[in-house]
Amino acid sequence: MTCQEKILSEEYGELIFDFTSDYAKRLQEEKVCFTPVDDRYNIFYVRQQEIERYQGSLYLYQYLPKVYGLMAEEFDPISLESAGILAAQRPPLSLTGEGVVLAFIDTGIRFADSVFRDESGQSRIIGLWDQTLQSGTPPEGLQYGSYYTKADIDAALRSENPYAEIPSYDTNGHGTAMAGAAAGSFSSSFRGAAPRADIVVVKLREAKRPLCNFYNIPEDVPAYAETDIMLGIKFAESFAETFERPVVICLGIGSNSGNHGLGSGLAQYLNSLAQKRSRAVVLTTGNEGNAAHHFSGYVPEGEESYETVEIRVGEGEQGFLMEMWGKVPDVLFASIRTPGGEVVPRFRLTAEGSQTFSFIYERTRIIIDSILVEPNTGEELITFRFDAPTPGVWNIRVYNLGPDRSRQFHLWLPITQFLRRETYFLRPDPYTTLTDPSMTFRAVTVSSYNDANNSFYENSGRGFLSNGLIKPDVAAPGVNVSTPVGKVTGGSMAAALTAGGVAQFMEWAVVRFNSPSAGSQEIKNYLIRGANRNSSYTYPNREWGYGGLDIDGTFTMLSQIQR
Repeated sequence: MTCQEKILSEEYGELIFDFTSDYAKRLQEEKVCFTPVDDRYNIFYVRQQEIERYQGSLYLYQYLPKVYGLMAEEFDPISLESAGILAAQRPPLSLTGEGVVLAFIDTGIRFADSVFRDESGQSRIIGLWDQTLQSGTPPEGLQYGSYYTKADIDAALRSENPYAEIPSYDTNGHGTAMAGAAAGSFSSSFRGAAPRADIVVVKLREAKRPLCNFYNIPEDVPAYAETDIMLGIKFAESFAETFERPVVICLGIGSNSGNHGLGSGLAQYLNSLAQKRSRAVVLTTGNEGNAAHHFSGYVPEGEESYETVEIRVGEGEQGFLMEMWGKVPDVLFASIRTPGGEVVPRFRLTAEGSQTFSFIYERTRIIIDSILVEPNTGEELITFRFDAPTPGVWNIRVYNLGPDRSRQFHLWLPITQFLRRETYFLRPDPYTTLTDPSMTFRAVTVSSYNDANNSFYENSGRGFLSNGLIKPDVAAPGVNVSTPVGKVTGGSMAAALTAGGVAQFMEWAVVRFNSPSAGSQEIKNYLIRGANRNSSYTYPNREWGYGGLDIDGTFTMLSQIQR
């Protein structure tokens, strides 16, 4: 079987390794198929049976790809005006993103739409990698999908049926909405934030079924593997030319996996990329703030003391994977009570082990895996895999017997798209609900507000991080944002508008050579300084970060400093 066949086969899964891992070295020596992402991360393609051998002990937690969902909930220039983007488009600045590359790793793009063409009718898309099509040639250094250049797209646009020439179409519309809001061309009825920016698009393939089964994700829900996202970012970043052609990478996806502090391998990869000059990363905090999918617990002092966690499980819930994270030096224990009254007495989990519980009157099976020191974070991680959970209220008592303990712990259910809406915590904590990879430190992380009344969008993910670091950085309009597919609401729209604003700033800084070494961290801090702050709030705060995005305000601040 060739490497490409392994990448595409459901019989092979992906693992994310760095070369400090002995296992990765052994796989490399055995000439196992792998794709390098950067100097640290490598994606290996391994038989599913080999992966499943280690799933029980959480050995693979740091290596197994996380699965991400789309951060839009529903499908007028007021949003651009509110964010100070229209003012920056006008003279004397006249910033339209010209010379900047805006990259979207998402559901693809409807490339024939007029909003992605210039005045002559040619495409503004300079690169399109469709991971789902295997009929064409993959990008250089990658081994699957089909890559289409600007010349390919222009040729297709000249034909009677462009999609017959390039059969890449965004059936979902999410990627098209993001690209349109951020970079749509001027027209009589629509404009994006950076209407002269070049566009790079990756259409993600959906995650393989065995990986989705591991996370208990329903079959009819779009879900994307961390590995494909990382390679999509690698492809997009290749269009950057330091000090000449900056790239802004925008992601409108999210996951509730992880401790909501350090972030996943994806977040760490983005952080290293954002450190480079002429690159910027824009991320959404997601839509989990009002979903009741986060529980923050505190165990009182005393060996028999505990905190009770109540989870309401809705009718028809097929299952889910819930994560519980404890702080060092805590040692967590638990007991479980089913809706029918059956009890699993307090059980002690080993430093790295797995236990399976079945019930007499419930057909539910719960698999509990634990690892005392999760390698990426150093914190204790316990996962609860509920298969066919009985509807009703489940009670979990959490005990904490660690010496000099902090007595605090967190639990997260999966994101909204991966659960039925009737499944949630009865006593949720709306804070620390940012989705991964929004905790990427050097990225511009954006929450959402409704610019029609300047109120914070209730579903927007909120900070801060579990380790106390400040995120989000700013808030941007994310409710009823105009896009080529209609009005769209969600965190991905706030990220798209911000990415367009960042492209405007990149044009001024790098393309026009006002600050040619500008990168993601510098731009983030410029945006923070220029943000619109309401005197009624204290900043930074968990909803708005340092204030509302105001691109024009950023340039006003710069002009005042230079006087």
